[in-house]
Amino acid sequence: MIEKGAWVQIHKIVLHPHERAPQVPDDTKKVPLEMWVKGFLLDSGKIGDTVRIKTLTNRIEEGELVEVNPSYQHHFGHFVREILDIGQMVKTFLDGDDQNEAR
Repeated sequence: MIEKGAWVQIHKIVLHPHERAPQVPDDTKKVPLEMWVKGFLLDSGKIGDTVRIKTLTNRIEEGELVEVNPSYQHHFGHFVREILDIGQMVKTFLDGDDQNEAR
């Protein structure tokens, strides 16, 4: 079981081929429009489950859980939780959260 709060990636079909716009190229019309998005798991689940996540931009998305601690595939290395946490702390500070303002 993957615990609530874990950093995960989900996948979902946004549009099936028959739902694609008529003006898109013929080769594009033949395939679904797919979305892969990363975020924090809102409830425990397992790979293959339909789950909800909260993204770094605070969107709530739902899709099939496909990976835990996903790393980027463009060779910047494996996922490091501490770097993600630091980014969130900096964002909170820059947004003016009262708890983090200099006194």
